Amino acid sequence: MDRPFAITLEVGSSLANKTGAWRTERPVYLDRFPPCNQNCPAGENVQGWLYHAESGDYERAWRILMEDNPFPAVMGRVCYHPCQTACNRGRLDEAVGINAVERFLGDEALRRGWTVPVEAEPSGKRVLVVGAGPAGLSAAYHLVRLGHEVTVVDSAEEPGGMMRYGIPRYRLPRDVLAAEIQRILDMGVRFEGGRTVTDLRAEMERYDAAFLAVGAHVARRAYIPAGDSARILDAIKMLRDTAEAEPPQIGRRVVVYGGGNTAMDAARTARRLGATDAVVVYRRTKDRMPAHESEVADAEAEGVRMKWLSTIARADGGKVLIERMRLDETGFPQPTGEFEELDADTVVLALGQEPDLALLEGLPGVEIEKGVVKVGPNMMTGYPGVFAGGDMVPSDRTVTVAIGHGKLAARHIDAWLRGTQYTPPPPPPPATYDRLNTWYYSDAPAQLRPRLEVARRITTFDEVEGGLDESTALFEARRCLSCGNCFECDNCYGVCPDNAVIKLGPGRRFMIDYDYCKGCGLCAAECPAGAITMVPEET
Repeated sequence: MDRPFAITLEVGSSLANKTGAWRTERPVYLDRFPPCNQNCPAGENVQGWLYHAESGDYERAWRILMEDNPFPAVMGRVCYHPCQTACNRGRLDEAVGINAVERFLGDEALRRGWTVPVEAEPSGKRVLVVGAGPAGLSAAYHLVRLGHEVTVVDSAEEPGGMMRYGIPRYRLPRDVLAAEIQRILDMGVRFEGGRTVTDLRAEMERYDAAFLAVGAHVARRAYIPAGDSARILDAIKMLRDTAEAEPPQIGRRVVVYGGGNTAMDAARTARRLGATDAVVVYRRTKDRMPAHESEVADAEAEGVRMKWLSTIARADGGKVLIERMRLDETGFPQPTGEFEELDADTVVLALGQEPDLALLEGLPGVEIEKGVVKVGPNMMTGYPGVFAGGDMVPSDRTVTVAIGHGKLAARHIDAWLRGTQYTPPPPPPPATYDRLNTWYYSDAPAQLRPRLEVARRITTFDEVEGGLDESTALFEARRCLSCGNCFECDNCYGVCPDNAVIKLGPGRRFMIDYDYCKGCGLCAAECPAGAITMVPEET
């Protein structure tokens, strides 16, 4: 007797139990660009290393971090963490403490003595790096990893640039900085300190390419009517002398003229050098101050007074005359004719810095505009084989930006030496907050770093901000939402009504068996991280 049509089909045939032919859309896993990665000037794979940190595999997390940034312990202290400003979790409760976890990984690496091997075959090419600050050392690190022979030259005796001679010890302990620099030197980078490059063309006869990163160490000047008894210093020299254990005698009353981060560092340093009254005079309002908000807040907490909308009219005989300003309709400060007198033993000028570009004199093709060097998208100047980055090119002047410049320049220098071009891959689509299912994530308060009490801060150069320990770093890393990227939560596996989601094993994520997926979209709708999208079915 013939069997009914439905049971005459072979098991596994498309008409018997495969349901995929009914779809109009299919789910696809994808990796989106998380905002932390997108906003990191150093180009770190932030979410990538956080993923391993939250599993407790700190060394793996550190090694992913070191693919982009050779200074995690430094950056974990001095970076202004724009990644956290952009963090999607900040719209849910508080941003993930990315900077704090980065510092923990950097410190853990120093404690355990982790090193970075140089595995590339020697290229036979020699690269000169002028400037041993964050941009120069970052470039040297990446270039030596790419197989090139690198020599770093700096006019200072010790490497570090503004990290060593500009950032005060209470923000960046010198043993931490020295240890991360030494790791780079141990990889084969040669350092020549106490040598100023004056003839770049002559130097280039011994090298195949050069990266210039001389930094901005020359203080800008402003005309201030001053009597013979007025004591006026520039902030850069004050900070450098203090870093070299030769702090200037500044007296008890100090006026700092300027509104940037250097001005905040100078005022806070003055407090630590014994000033009982440190006053910052700035021509505009607080909201127009170029200093980062956290720096201003710390300065005020340490007793630094702020005089907004003020300018110095005269300095003489232990007195400073300041004039009250007002902002016109364009936001430019205008004098009011109202004056106030301040007691001041020392006036510190913190009006910005400029790079010394004397080494470029006579180098054909190099263009200088508004005090900085023009470079192309590949960071090369108009002179073939000479690249530039950091504070001497148009950019924000932070350690993080400089480190990113060093990495990018190294990629382009490597390609130029090999006769190719470096083209960074296009970024994936962004992982926006609206794609997250935030109700899947539990409440998790941010872990705060310990800080010195104010009374202790102003009497010592000890580090103000402490780090997380292993338990708090682990907790903080686990607060990451993994925006736009699968973190193997098994949600898609659990909600699929057709058992079409297949687990591939730890670290390998999932695949979808389209023979059985009906395209209902439940997995995409319920993915916490927004890592699944629905696309039209192929016809």
